[in-house]
Amino acid sequence: MKIAVVGDGGWGTALACNLIANGHEVIMWGAFPEYLSEMEQKRENVKFLPGIKLPESLRFTSSPAEAVEGVSIILLVTPTQFLRSVLKKFAPLPGISNILFVNAAKGIEKGSWNRISQIVREELGPVSYVALSGPSHAEEVSRQVPTLVTAASADMACAEVVQRAFMNENFRVYTSSDVTGVELGGALKNVFAVAAGIIDGMKLGDNPKAALMTRAIHEMGNLGELLGGEKSTFAGLSGVGDLIVTCCSGHSRNRYVGEELGKGRKLPEILNTMGMVVAEGVPTAQGALALARKVGAETPIINGINAILDGERTPQEVIKELMTRAPKKE
Repeated sequence: MKIAVVGDGGWGTALACNLIANGHEVIMWGAFPEYLSEMEQKRENVKFLPGIKLPESLRFTSSPAEAVEGVSIILLVTPTQFLRSVLKKFAPLPGISNILFVNAAKGIEKGSWNRISQIVREELGPVSYVALSGPSHAEEVSRQVPTLVTAASADMACAEVVQRAFMNENFRVYTSSDVTGVELGGALKNVFAVAAGIIDGMKLGDNPKAALMTRAIHEMGNLGELLGGEKSTFAGLSGVGDLIVTCCSGHSRNRYVGEELGKGRKLPEILNTMGMVVAEGVPTAQGALALARKVGAETPIINGINAILDGERTPQEVIKELMTRAPKKE
C-alpha cells in the first residue's frame, strides 16, 4: 500500500521504517520544510531518532495534498495538542473521507479533554479510524526489537487491515474493538509515568514504585471503565503493558519529567530544557482529572500528580497524603 505518515517525530519515523520493511510505499509529511530537507539529505532523524539510518525509499513533503495523493492509510503521529490544527490542513482535500486513518499518538486534548478519535471525528467527520497503541518505544522499534501492540477499531475489518499492514516478525499486532479503552490506556499511563519518575528522582527504591504501578492499574481501569472502556482492555497491551514500559524505561519522556521533579527541579525549567520533545503526560494529567470529576471517579494518584505539576504540593507532601488516606479494603 501507499501510506502517508503525518508527523516527523521519532515514533512516526520508526513506524515509517517498519512499514517500508513490509514493502509499503511511505511518504512523511511534516510542518517544517527545512527539517524535512535535512532528514532527506542526511537519511537520519537527528533531532528525534538519532543513529537510525532511514530507508532510501522514504519520501518527504510539507504539502498535505502531495502527502495524501493515492494513499490508502494516513498514519497520525502528531502530538495530541497540535493534532487539531494539523487536521484542519488535511480536511479540505478531495477524497480525504475515503482514506483509513490510523492514530499512533497518545494523549487527551487540553481544554476539550477529547480523545484523539473524537478530535478526528470533529475535524474530518465519520472517517474509518484505528487506534494503534501498546508498549512500543520508537528507539526500540527502529532497531527491530520484538514489540507487541493493539489495533483497535469499531470496524474490525479496518483493524485487520492495519494488523496486516504493520505486522512482521519483529512487530506483532493484535486487534480489538475497544477504541475508547485503548486510547485511554495510552493516554493515562503517561500521567502515572510522571509519578514513577518522581519516585526514581527521589531515590525511594522499589517498594513504592511497585505499589504505585499496582494502584495505577486499579485507578486507570476504574476511570477507564466509567468513561466507556472495557475493563479487560486495561489489563492488556495498551493498558498494563504500556504502563509498565513507560514507568520503567529510560526512553520515557514522561518518566524523565517526573524524575527531574523528584530531584527538586521546577516544571517550567524541565519542559524548557526538553525543547520540541513533548511529554504528553503533563497536559493529559489535567484532562484525566477533569474527566475523573465529570464521571465521579476516585483518582487519588491523578489528583496528587496534578497538585505537584501545579506547584500546589511537593512530592513529599503528596506521598504523605496518599500514605495516610483512610484504611480501605484492596
